[in-house]
Formats: sequence, C-alpha cells, structure tokens
Amino acid sequence: MRIHLSRRSLLGAGIALATPFLAGQARAAAWPERPLRLIIPYPPAGGTDAISREVAHRITEIAGWTVVTENRSGAGGNIGLDLVAKSDPDGYTIGMGQTANLAINPSLYPTMPFNPLRDLAPVSTVAQQPNLLIVRKDAPWKDLEALITDARKRPGALNVGHSGAGTTGHLSGEMFAAQAGIEMVVVPYVGAAPVLTDLLAGRIDLFFVNPLAARGVLEAGSMRVLAVTSPQRMRAMPAIPTVAELGFPGYEAVNWTGVVAPANTPAAQIMALNKVIRQVLQHPAVVARLAAEGSEPLGSAPEEFAAFLRTENVKWGRVVKEAKVVVN
Repeated sequence: MRIHLSRRSLLGAGIALATPFLAGQARAAAWPERPLRLIIPYPPAGGTDAISREVAHRITEIAGWTVVTENRSGAGGNIGLDLVAKSDPDGYTIGMGQTANLAINPSLYPTMPFNPLRDLAPVSTVAQQPNLLIVRKDAPWKDLEALITDARKRPGALNVGHSGAGTTGHLSGEMFAAQAGIEMVVVPYVGAAPVLTDLLAGRIDLFFVNPLAARGVLEAGSMRVLAVTSPQRMRAMPAIPTVAELGFPGYEAVNWTGVVAPANTPAAQIMALNKVIRQVLQHPAVVARLAAEGSEPLGSAPEEFAAFLRTENVKWGRVVKEAKVVVN
C-alpha cells in the first residue's frame, strides 16, 4: 500500500514534530520562572551572610529576579553547600561558598558529604578579604622583621591565637611560621572576641584576624597592624605592607567567597547568573559595602573560578597536612 502525503500534510507534520522542541526552547528562554534560592552556609549576621544578602538584593534590582536567601549553617559550612550539591541542577538553587568549605575542609575533615570539585559548578568569585597580623600597640615589635628576629631568638616563646581550627586566620599563622622558619605556640579559641580579649590582656602575643572583627580595637588605637596577608596592599590600609613584600614572596592567605550551583546545571543558566553577578560586583553600593569590611570585589568567568578552586585546594591541603591540623 502506498501512502500519499500532500505538501500541506508534510508541513503540518513538520510543525507538529517541532512543537516539543520549540516549547523546550521557550521554557529555557523564560528562565527563571520562579524565585531563585541562595543558600548561605553560615549563621545570620556574619560576614558571609551580609555579602550574600547584598548580592541577592542587587540581583533582584539589576535583573528583576527574586532571590530568596536561606541560612543553613554547621560543620564549617559543609551542611549548606552539601544541600546545594544535592539540589536539582535546574538553576534555581545556588550557594555562597567560601575558602573554608570549598578549599580547606576537604583536607581538614576526615570525610566530606560532597566533593567541591566534582559536585558543584563554579559560577563566579565574589570577594576576597585578607587577614591582618596584629599585636598590642605597646608590643616591643614595631614591624614584622623585629617580630621574626625575636621569634627566631626565642623559639616557642611567642603565642599566636586563632578563632577556630582550620580557619584562614589559623592557617595564615601556620603558613607564616613555616615560611619564616619560626616556632610559636598556637592557642585555639572559639571566635575572635576571646582572642582579642587575651591579646589585649597580654596572654597571647599576636593574632591573624579579619578586618571586620578587628575594627573595634583598631579604631580604639589599642592594636598595631604589622602586615596584611593578601598579595596586594589593602585599599583601606595602603600604608600597611603585605607579608609577601616583607621577604616572603608568594605568601597569600585570603578568605574569599564565590557563588556555586549544583554540578550539571545548564551552561546557559550558569552564564546568565555569572553575567548578573559580575554586574552586581560593579555596583557602587556593593563596592562600598565590601570596602567597609576590608574586602575587595572579584568576579570571574566560571572556568577561571574552576581553575582557581583547583589551585586553592592544593595549596590549603598542603598547609593542613604540614601543620597537622585536625578538627574535633
């Protein structure tokens, strides 16, 4: 039996076959059709929470997308990012990652609920913040060289505090001691406030602290900043040298943030998110907000962020291993 199809029939069939494809294209073009969810893997009112909410607000302002923020803290940021990693890769769930949960924790924790390099899709870096090496204003060391000279003469005599095992502040000190060839007693605390209290009281000698936590004591004039841990000087403190320029080239220990999505999120949605986030990071209000806490805006292509993540995992993994850092 022969089947005869008219030109009109063929055209009709072609349209029918194309309908699912065209509908799919329309759905993709319409994304997002509902609010996005930004997971913040730390508690409310902290530094990561503040910048996350600012980014969410500006995304809505610039792109018109509704972004709902959700705090899921715990396990050094692992709980929140695990939620992101296990979410549907549909572009509707993203998370604010950080140095700790994306680069340090994989070497710090015996087991991880997710693999940052395999289970997450980098979208864009957001900001970076150095640590400040501070001592009391009446400390005998007027600069970093004097502190190192004293530490070399008296191995184990100086005490360095940190606000938590495996934090960038802790590991900044470990990196510094290793590169300077000095031995210090590491004194652990929970949070920056008790470290600052003991530093002021003279019970410890130095502290690698983020600028936001140190703002009060610096404004009061009770502390002296010897160096910053970023590769370049801070715009907010241009007179303070970097550790690198004081004889330790290559030294860099910063806390950075970056937006990630579940692995296999469509490339078109990753690029749309990337474009908007990079616009957000150029907004004057965002730049000013970051500067107020001693941070610098970043912004990068997804592939650049991916390469950066691989490098950071290797670097921090080496520091954790060499310093024999463990978490309880």
